[in-house]
Formats: sequence, C-alpha cells, structure tokens
Amino acid sequence: ELGIRIPRPLGHGPSRFIPEKETIQVGKEDATMHTLFAESFATLGRLDNVTLVMVFHPQYLESFLKTQHYLLQMDGPLPLHYRHYIGIMAAARHQCSYLVNLHVNDFLHVGGDPKWLNGLENAPQKLQNLGELNKMLAHRPWLITKEHIERLLKTEENSWSLAELIHAVVLLTHYHSLASFTFGCGISPEIDCEGGHTFRPPSVSNYCICDITNGYHGVDEVHASQAGSTPVSSTESVCEVEALMEKMKQLQECRDEEEASQEEMATRFEREKRESMFVCSSEDEESAATRDVSRHFEDTSYGYKDFSRHGMHVPTFRVQDYSWEDHGYSLVNRLYPDVGQLLDEKFHIAYNLTYNTMAMHKDVDTSMLRRAIWNYIHCMFGIRYDDYDYGEINQLLDRSFKVYIKTVVCTPEKTTKRMYDSFWRQFEHSEKVHVNLLLVEARMQAELLYALRAITRYMT
Repeated sequence: ELGIRIPRPLGHGPSRFIPEKETIQVGKEDATMHTLFAESFATLGRLDNVTLVMVFHPQYLESFLKTQHYLLQMDGPLPLHYRHYIGIMAAARHQCSYLVNLHVNDFLHVGGDPKWLNGLENAPQKLQNLGELNKMLAHRPWLITKEHIERLLKTEENSWSLAELIHAVVLLTHYHSLASFTFGCGISPEIDCEGGHTFRPPSVSNYCICDITNGYHGVDEVHASQAGSTPVSSTESVCEVEALMEKMKQLQECRDEEEASQEEMATRFEREKRESMFVCSSEDEESAATRDVSRHFEDTSYGYKDFSRHGMHVPTFRVQDYSWEDHGYSLVNRLYPDVGQLLDEKFHIAYNLTYNTMAMHKDVDTSMLRRAIWNYIHCMFGIRYDDYDYGEINQLLDRSFKVYIKTVVCTPEKTTKRMYDSFWRQFEHSEKVHVNLLLVEARMQAELLYALRAITRYMT
C-alpha cells in the first residue's frame, strides 16, 4: 500500500544444486556448527551461503574461516582495501559475480575508493601491474617465470615488496579456488546481491499470475525438470558404487604384489597428462563475461588453454624438485608469518578428511580415491609425483567425473547442474561437497607452487 518494494529470495536455500531440505538448517545445527556460524557472522558480518554449504564439513570450515580471516583482517603487508580489491580482481577472472559483489561491499566498508570499482584502469598502477600475474595464475600458471616476478618487484615507485607480493599471491590463489567452490557447489547469490532477490509479490502456492503467463513455473519445478534430465535407476547407481569399491580393492592387491618401474611410472604420467587434454571441460560455448564483472580485469579473451596445445611443451613440474612441504611452506611463512602454517593445516585437513564412508557403505578406506582426485588435478597442471602410479586415475575416475573436475578447476564459470548430477549419482551431497574441497585445495596448491617456485628462482 505504501508503494515500497519488498525483496524476496529468488532461490531456495544456499545452493542451486543441493535441495534446501538436504542442507543444514540454521537453528537446527549442533553446538560445533553453531560456534562456526557465530564466528563466520562475526568476521563477515553475515552468514553467507558458502559457509552454509561448507558446514557439511565443520573441521574444514573452521580452518577455512581462520585462514580467510587472517588474510583479510589481521596484521599483514597489504592495507585492508587492497586485500578486498585483489579479491575482486581474482574472482572477476572467473566471472564470479557472487564473490565480486561480496568484496565490493567489503572494499567500500573499509574505506576503499569507489572510483576503483569503475574498472581496473582506475585503480593505482601498482594494482594494475598485478593483472598479468592474476590472469596467468587463474588460467595458465605453468607459464609464470622469474621475469614476471622481477617486473613486479622492480618497477620503481609502483614496485611490490616480497612480503606484499606473497600476500597478494596467496589472496589471488585463495579467490581463484573459492570461485571454483562457488560454481562447483552451485552457490546461490545472497539475498541482498544482484540475482539473489525478486520484487514479484508472493502468491498462492508460490505462484503469481504474472509468473504463469510468462511461462515461469516455479523454482521447484525447474529443479525437478533439470533433475529428471538424466534418469538413472537406483540399482544402476548402486552398481557404480560397488564397482568403484571393487576397483579400489583390486588396485590395492596389485600394489601389494608388484611395483611398476620408474620408467613405466613416468610413461603413465605422460599418458594421463595427454589424456587430460582430451577431457572437454564444458559442453557449452564460450560464456561471455558481463561488463559488470569484466571491468575488474584486462584481456578478457585470455582463458584456460591446455599446456601442450599449439606445439607448446611445458616441462613437467616434479614435486621432488619443488614441493609445498619442503619449499613453498617455509618461503610463505618467512615472508608472511603464520600464513604458511594456516595454509598447511587447511591443505592437510582437505587431503586427509574422511568419514570412512562411500555412499551407503561404512568402514571404507577412501585414501586411494582421495589421492587419485588430488593427483589428477595436479597432473592437469603438469605437476608429477614420482612415487604415484598414474594408471590408477583411469581406474578410479570415470569420464563424467573427470569432466566435472576439469570444469570446476579450469573453467568453473561453465559448471552446470547436469555435470554435478551426473557424477557419483548414489553419493550424498555432503560427499560431493567434500570432492569440491579437494578440488579447491589441490588447485590452490598447484597455483601456489608455480608462483612460489618463480619467486624462489628470482631470489636465488
């Protein structure tokens, strides 16, 4: 009557991929989750949808919130508004308007200059100089060399210090991988952000006459029709789980009986690396960046390309020569105290997290499967573990799962609900979120390894 438009949430629940009734309801959480919700609210000023999905895994969420809080708000080399702006730059590379919107608000809240938000060219030259590193880290980190690092550290009045650069690199990799999580779990926009609300009046059974006349039949019905697009019998899905467990058992027996030679292991890595290029990361055409998001970065045509295309040969990155544990961790901790420790803890939790379950089965050792997922992601980035048999990957990860992994890690903005639904069809949503945590951390570590190796080479 007063003519005031009242916003209503557009979606149901924190994720477009997970039915709301299967997420953890606020008010029905246990004491541990309640503490995490309170922490998240205190640090972010809101209980965001990422937290509401991540809370399936409270141990990981606690480590994630602690790390993010330290990067954004605690003492560090970079001023607060720079940190949020770098978050915007990184999220924008993947057209992740969800994260961009959140950080635009935070950037303004800590006193950032609104003019910078009109486009990267309005930000200080020092931040503009970071654009090249941002795009390479996001799309082709194997191309980063010590020369790129040198250019950032030696540009007279706009130069970065080593400590500032480490802080920036950790922020960039954190938000690239968080964009992967956001798209991989179908995180819905917050109600106060664009795409998160509607001004249509509510109506009987959630319908409004204007909706029906415009051919809109309610979100639930859309979900139902999407879910129905790949019908699969439950016995077929159960067989999938049984078959996967049987393969794990056979591989374990083969491991116990014989070990492949170093030459054979190297050959299997190269084969898997080559094959990963033929896994198409998307069924859609190129998705164009909206002007709203693309103004926060330059060179919009630059995107993911497989590293062996067009005759380019990228040398294999051997973890024996440069690893997170032996090299990256100490470099980060030396230049940005405590962050190495926080990241290390987060990597370990994601990699080792298990409830010893697989779909309906209990007391299952899932370490072989988790390692295959982690190493497959690193393999896509050209990173090799000498002691791993890459032949296991093809046994354990089927094609639809590989398509999902590659899309979420390399071109997350192209992830669809159909891809999410089509892998591990009998598994719980919490298990699929667990997969996404592995993808996020393996991706972040891969990006960090390339950047930190280049920084180490520059320093030596």
